[in-house]
Amino acid sequence: MFKVNDNYLKLPGSYLFSTIAKKVSAYQAEHPDQSIIRLGIGDVTQPLAPAIIEALHSAVDEMADAATFKGYAPDLGYEFLRNAIAEHDYHELGCEIAADEIFVSDGAKCDSGNIQEIFSTDNKIAVCDPVYPVYIDTNVMAGRTGTYDPDREVWSDVIYMPCTEANGFVPELPKETPDLIYLCFPNNPTGSAITKAQLQEWVDYANRVGAVIIYDAAYEAYISEEGIPHTIFECEGARTCAIELRSFSKKAGFTGTRLGYTVIPKDLKSGDVTLHSLWARRHGTKYNGAPYIVQRAGEAVYSPEGKAQLEKQIAYYMKNAKVIKEGLAEAGYSVSGGVNAPYIWLKAPGRMTSWEFFDYLLERANVVGTPGSGFGPSGEGYFRLTAFGTYENTVAAIERIKAI
Repeated sequence: MFKVNDNYLKLPGSYLFSTIAKKVSAYQAEHPDQSIIRLGIGDVTQPLAPAIIEALHSAVDEMADAATFKGYAPDLGYEFLRNAIAEHDYHELGCEIAADEIFVSDGAKCDSGNIQEIFSTDNKIAVCDPVYPVYIDTNVMAGRTGTYDPDREVWSDVIYMPCTEANGFVPELPKETPDLIYLCFPNNPTGSAITKAQLQEWVDYANRVGAVIIYDAAYEAYISEEGIPHTIFECEGARTCAIELRSFSKKAGFTGTRLGYTVIPKDLKSGDVTLHSLWARRHGTKYNGAPYIVQRAGEAVYSPEGKAQLEKQIAYYMKNAKVIKEGLAEAGYSVSGGVNAPYIWLKAPGRMTSWEFFDYLLERANVVGTPGSGFGPSGEGYFRLTAFGTYENTVAAIERIKAI
């Protein structure tokens, strides 16, 4: 008789955002007359920029002509997109990343979950706490995390690096040596950022202990302050210890269009084996490539028109972030984030737990956010709101919260 992967059975409950959706649906069914404002899931609301739409239309027309029709995409992605990425995301910052070190995919979420496949299951992972759940859950599925302690809400074989108010929500180097280190900056969920000097310490550490940093830079387009690195490859020595994940979802509104990429330098090795070759084998075997029309849309992101239009779109969301952060501060909440990231991280009032505050906001203000405890034990007592709603809904949500 067939058997299932028992590691899936170790996962506690359902995926965080699935749980939120079920709770909101149940509340909506009981209160059909209530207007709910959703600032929980980090999904964009602004339409694709005109330059991107124009590129999509043009590419669709190509698909209607036998002379320009495209079938399967190349394994790494089309050269026109990889060249644009290498030039604008790396060369302009002085980073030596070649086009053939870039693997185009359908998004950073998939890559962040799949990247662990090229590593041995006996590698020990280190994660920020709180953490984007995909990093943990996919390692659970692979059998890399040990046993779960439901009281402490931690896994026995995972190194947790607390990100708290005391350390500015930036992790400290772990006391126990990890093999794989997951870092996300600007951070989801806390909205914190890391300076280049701080990130250089991590690169130096990883090279010293022989660890690999899996660096999620999905929100780099929202950086507004000087001295905050847009890529880990701004740091000296990163080519021998780092993998970078990137996304077009928040940078260009591709949450429903799906496009991202992963950078693996050829200098990154385990002995004589390059991780680039392993990921290339995995990518070619299990993935048939992002659609041609979507990759052409991605190329338009780097056009002068696309850059200008997306700069305005990002400014729109960051205006929302300012409304949330300043409004909550005025209401007496302790808040952070919202400067270099589209997330605002706040303390639940009084002695409320994260889920108690979730229910409180839903029932009293009809506003949906994300409980901090869903991101890990250090998230308990905190709450995340996103700036990806419409400006009108964002203003209304904050007014509702201030009124309770």
